[in-house]
Amino acid sequence: MANNTMTGFLLMGFSNTWELWVLHAMLFLLIYLVALMGNLIIFTLITLDEHLHSPMYFFLKHLSLLDICFISTTLPKSITNSLCSSRSISFTGCALQLFLVIFFAASELLLLTMMSYDRYVAICQPLHYEVIMTRRTCMKMATVSWISGGLLGALYSVSTFTLPFCSSVIHQFFCDVPALLRISCSETYIAVDFTMAFGFALEIFCLIYITISYSHIFSTVLKIPTTEGRSKAFSTCLPHLIVLMVFITAGSIVYLNSQQGSDSILDLLLSIIYTVVPPTLNPVIYSLRNKDIKTSLRKLIDWKHLL
Repeated sequence: MANNTMTGFLLMGFSNTWELWVLHAMLFLLIYLVALMGNLIIFTLITLDEHLHSPMYFFLKHLSLLDICFISTTLPKSITNSLCSSRSISFTGCALQLFLVIFFAASELLLLTMMSYDRYVAICQPLHYEVIMTRRTCMKMATVSWISGGLLGALYSVSTFTLPFCSSVIHQFFCDVPALLRISCSETYIAVDFTMAFGFALEIFCLIYITISYSHIFSTVLKIPTTEGRSKAFSTCLPHLIVLMVFITAGSIVYLNSQQGSDSILDLLLSIIYTVVPPTLNPVIYSLRNKDIKTSLRKLIDWKHLL
């Protein structure tokens, strides 16, 4: 029987053993602190260092901010529940969490697409780069990413939480659409299906656009006569492409399996991959392979030592 007066849910993503709860909390806390610190460092460096006020780093700054918001939407609540031996989340809290997860995930996908265009112009049309990638254009592209993500998040949360739920037990460590659909009493999800179709269409568009951009990029890079030039170009593009593929693949598998009859450990692991791995790896990849970021960090450390 549908429960239309439900006031909260139980998040049942991990083991029932208390020791494993604590282990999971400690692991998630470590990952969260690493991701938070890495992204905050990149955000701070780009903000303070005038030499990093270029379109590439403008988008990287927004990516770091999105990663902070994205990982802060899921992990702190899961860590708190584990340490307090609690699994509860309010109905409103669950709806807000789902909205924010979709908001930041969609915004990040769109921003990564914008970043691929920025790399395309920088490598394939270097003489026109400053004319095309003006500050005004970059601001518009970033704004579109944030607003589009917010609209998609609103569509997903509204369409999902208008459904009746037969159970309050969510087999996931955060409120996500696939896990909520499995506890819904409704046999048809017209509004959700429409929203998911729109989301997948947007994802396919981004994927096609990124593929075309990188095909031109790699074609141009292979024509660079010097090994050093090719290496520099690949070092800025390949990490971006790898993280993007992990993000899209894991998220797509989870959502394509949203209406299967039972939950699986694979869904849980894939959810961790697309919500936790990109925000954690992005600052590591961009800082370790980027000379400008490392130089700026050394300058900041030296400046603090002089105080």
